Amino acid sequence: METSAHKQQQQQPEAGKIRNLPWKGFKLVILDEADAMTQDAQNALRRVIEKFTENTRFCLICNYLSKIIPALQSRCTRFRFGPLTPELMVPRLEHVAEKEKVDISEDGMKALVTLSSGDMRRALNILQSTNMAFGKVTEETVYTCTGHPLKSDIANILDWMLNQDFTTAYRSILSLVLRSVHQVPEA
Repeated sequence: METSAHKQQQQQPEAGKIRNLPWKGFKLVILDEADAMTQDAQNALRRVIEKFTENTRFCLICNYLSKIIPALQSRCTRFRFGPLTPELMVPRLEHVAEKEKVDISEDGMKALVTLSSGDMRRALNILQSTNMAFGKVTEETVYTCTGHPLKSDIANILDWMLNQDFTTAYRSILSLVLRSVHQVPEA
């Protein structure tokens, strides 16, 4: 059974689906986005977990541990995963870009890795959004798509602030901001 709590919020509770599974042999039940389950659904799941402790292990995946009721937390062993290293992210992003025929530059890949901070889901979302918006993934399009200033823009701003009078620096920065706003493609 493959399911996501987020997709099922308005439908039959996850615990109801789990209760109806054939329970012969050892089972592993993985619930992704368990933090999106309602408290009632989590309480029902707790009862199911108690009922099938002999032959079933439950893996609850969540982004926010605080949204999991204490009764469920006490029945689980927590595993926290740190951010992925660039060495792990780049090959996977290259694989996805190749399979999806995404035109991505080397500096675009570096920007993806930098802005995602080790979060592969975030990197894939940025990759998809940038590709859909611009058709090419470069450092500039990644930063523009996410609303982050380019490194070169930051360097220019610092240069203007340190080396120009206030009015000139202000006008230069305002001009840069207005240019950036007009770069975002319209949907």
